[in-house]
Amino acid sequence: MMNKPIDVDAYILSFPADIQKLLGQIRSTIKAAAPEATEVISYGIPAFKLNSMLVWFAAHTNHIGLYPRGSGLEEFKTELSAYKTGKGSVQFPFDKPLPLELIAKIVKFRVVENLQKMKRK
Repeated sequence: MMNKPIDVDAYILSFPADIQKLLGQIRSTIKAAAPEATEVISYGIPAFKLNSMLVWFAAHTNHIGLYPRGSGLEEFKTELSAYKTGKGSVQFPFDKPLPLELIAKIVKFRVVENLQKMKRK
């Protein structure tokens, strides 16, 4: 990935076919879990926005990273314990099936969280 992609399609197409398939699965899962969200490129990677940023995702050397902010990780700490996590990220290794149901739950949690923040403003 040399240049900043112009859109999510361009980002996904910049990877080999097997990685494109995984990125497409995550993208579809997020779209289904947050149909009102808008796709954007943020920090040079695909992201979804609903009032404010919901989640980001990206392909790396050996994994797909999902970035649901710290709250998304904290809420699903037990379910994510099998994966390497960071302050606001989780790594899904290429050699294991993507936990699409868990990803959908995390995204739905983030949607509710963002909508609640908007109501408070």
